[in-house]
Amino acid sequence: METTTKTHGVALTPAASAKVKSLLDQEGRDDLRLRASVQPGGCSGLIYQLYFDERFLDGDAVADFDGVEVIVDKMSVPYLDGATIDFADTIEQQGFTIDNPNATGSCACGDSFH
Repeated sequence: METTTKTHGVALTPAASAKVKSLLDQEGRDDLRLRASVQPGGCSGLIYQLYFDERFLDGDAVADFDGVEVIVDKMSVPYLDGATIDFADTIEQQGFTIDNPNATGSCACGDSFH
């Protein structure tokens, strides 16, 4: 496993950190990290990807939030710099959200941006 000292500008709120910890506890795994990335796709050009990953890839940047490691690949770092990952659990919304100051527009469904 390659370790890296590069950091990124993505923030994870305490609510999101607690949810990630809860999900990892349910999985019974302590070797996974939250990977955030952007990929081509969606009706606005780019879509967010959030998933658990056990790997470190060449060029990954990492930051720790109260024991939760968030990894961002080198291509996604500039797109996600300054973004905040949050978790909401209300009657109106449940799930992870990404507030990204770099997004200049998004589609109606909110799943993709440009």
